[in-house]
Amino acid sequence: MLEARGALLGLSTRFITYNPDISQASSAGTLTILHQPLAVAATPAQPQSKNAAGVLAALDRATHGCLKGEFAAMVTAPVNKAVIADSGVAFSGHTEYLAELTGTAQVVMLLAAKDLRVALATTHTPLAAVPAAINQSLLLDVLRVMEADLKSKFGIAAPQISVLGLNPHAGEGGHLGMEDIDVIAPALEQAKNEGINVSGPWPADTAFNKRLSDQTDAYLAMYHDQGLPVLKYASFGAAVNITLGLPIIRTSVDHGTAFDLAGTGDADPSSFFAAVESALDLVRMR
Repeated sequence: MLEARGALLGLSTRFITYNPDISQASSAGTLTILHQPLAVAATPAQPQSKNAAGVLAALDRATHGCLKGEFAAMVTAPVNKAVIADSGVAFSGHTEYLAELTGTAQVVMLLAAKDLRVALATTHTPLAAVPAAINQSLLLDVLRVMEADLKSKFGIAAPQISVLGLNPHAGEGGHLGMEDIDVIAPALEQAKNEGINVSGPWPADTAFNKRLSDQTDAYLAMYHDQGLPVLKYASFGAAVNITLGLPIIRTSVDHGTAFDLAGTGDADPSSFFAAVESALDLVRMR
């Protein structure tokens, strides 16, 4: 597939077959590939569900390589969830798939752009299902993972986590919903009792003001489209998706597949470069 893309774009890249038994230093114009064959030819902008098994096999190989120390980290490109689901495999995203593959009970999706970090209590959950999905146990598990990885992977000695409320104005004292009072606030009190530096629940529409952000190492949003639009508006193309809680380092881009740009040479690779740099930073920190 990569050879075909290189030819389409007029690149003179030399491809080298990966060999785990020898040192293969990278150099300009070369790319070392651990070949994972596809079932059918991959045509730009034409997703093919017959290749879903090949996509998952590549993820499996990379994950197992990281687990046994063959690879230092994994950087993933965007994946089309619907194409994989259409092949008959239940697939809601990289994050959930890697959690199952590594036997990790609780993972956390965190997007980072320099000092702005936003984690999610729920990930690819339909909006109508979000309130029922949020409970004290989940929030405590997520906060524990966040604190542990902000310390171990980011080197923050005493991370401060700011938690967004679920409802407008964090429920407005219960007039706009009781979840912030009945679910989120008690979870935060328990987290404080465990020594986690946490505050909130904060109204999401004002939580990213400079006063609070200057005191925050990471935000916890209740759902996907609550916190990520702010981060992506501030730094689209420069943000990195980092999976917390895994026994391996995994980073990814902050965007989707953009099939309208596939094969044109016009796609912006900035986020992928940032994801690679972030993975390297995390490896060095470890």
